[in-house]
Amino acid sequence: MTLFQAIVLGIVQGLTEFIPISSTAHLVFAARAAGLYEGVEATLRAEQTTATIAVVQLGTLLAVLAYFWRDILHISESFLRDHLALINGQRARSVSKGSSLYQSGEPIRDNSGRWLSPEAWLGWLVIIGSIPVAVFGLVFRKQIEGTLTKNLWVIATMMIVVAILLGIAELVGKRTRSLAELGAGDALAVGFAQALALLPGASRSGSTIMAGLFAGQLRETAARFSFLLSIPAIAASGIFELRAAIVKLPSDSYLSLAVATMVSGIVGYASIWFLLRFLRAHSTGIFIFYRLIVGGLILVALSAGYLSASV
Repeated sequence: MTLFQAIVLGIVQGLTEFIPISSTAHLVFAARAAGLYEGVEATLRAEQTTATIAVVQLGTLLAVLAYFWRDILHISESFLRDHLALINGQRARSVSKGSSLYQSGEPIRDNSGRWLSPEAWLGWLVIIGSIPVAVFGLVFRKQIEGTLTKNLWVIATMMIVVAILLGIAELVGKRTRSLAELGAGDALAVGFAQALALLPGASRSGSTIMAGLFAGQLRETAARFSFLLSIPAIAASGIFELRAAIVKLPSDSYLSLAVATMVSGIVGYASIWFLLRFLRAHSTGIFIFYRLIVGGLILVALSAGYLSASV
């Protein structure tokens, strides 16, 4: 991988990881256009591309950590403090003052009858919501790393399917619920939607925001929870594939991989900033329209023979 290819992949990853238009779809096209790993046998090329994409995603993980570091600190401190209080037989204290996640400092009650501050409960929601993608990711690991997940028929179809579902969610979603009102059902719904994004073209952010809207969440709430839920998913995927990348990728590509990761982090931070502000006043309509157009064009090009389906 050259420095030029690295910069292209980093920019594409940073732009598309958080905006609901499918980072995988755009990265597959970017990898093709840039001639990434040309001349390599198809299966190995697919595995190398998967490893590269997963490692470059670590840059967008850094972007999430940098953007939400105060909220992550509040959640971590509250989670430890509240559970230590419960162990000692004390009522957990609300420590949400100063957190940007909640407007109210009142503690909320979890389903087991114990009292937790909003941040501590949100920590549990992130854990619960991460279970589906962990299970499906491990069970379907070989398929995810193989050529099927780079197939343009699958990518285009999922771009259109999720666009339609996101459009329905925009129409029927009540958009009244904030982060402080989320429960375990919300976490599981968004978590299974995140698992759906293991299919290329679905978009992790698009699928999770869609599920949040169906659950009645505010658009910004759905996006914020999507970003927080991305932390364990991206970290696990990137670290897991980092080991594979060391084995499967050429040794002379390590520097370029580091450059791509840094670029994706910088661009990803800007993308988070943009999307949260955009969704405060606008719907996801422009992204739905984009997905339908791009997905449709890919299907037309495949049917006409202008594109090959595999990598």
